[in-house]
Amino acid sequence: MERENENGTFLLDGNGEFGTVKIANDVVAMIAGLAATEVDGVSAMVGNITNELMSKVGMKKQVRGVKVDILEQTVSVDLAVTLEYGYNIPSTCSKVQEKVKSAIETMTGLEVADVNIRIVGINMNENI
Repeated sequence: MERENENGTFLLDGNGEFGTVKIANDVVAMIAGLAATEVDGVSAMVGNITNELMSKVGMKKQVRGVKVDILEQTVSVDLAVTLEYGYNIPSTCSKVQEKVKSAIETMTGLEVADVNIRIVGINMNENI
């Protein structure tokens, strides 16, 4: 059904009638990042220092703070987020997990095994 290519893409074989569909890891990461930032209370996705340096040399901003592992049509997502001050953390994180899982499964047909969230900060700029 699916197999990993060496360049970070996954080949989804349908019936082969019209050709093949390849999904890059960065596409799944972008879907996850965009879905997470659509949830009220999420301020931003935050990358580690390596991601920050890579963004200076052209890495896409949308995939910062998102790590995706795909193995045999199962996706594991790790997110690093900054939340807005005043939002309930467990409730907000639960909404992010649901939104990311739904978006990836709907758009790619892959199954999401887990969505792990690491809160790296609280944005207090507008609330002080």
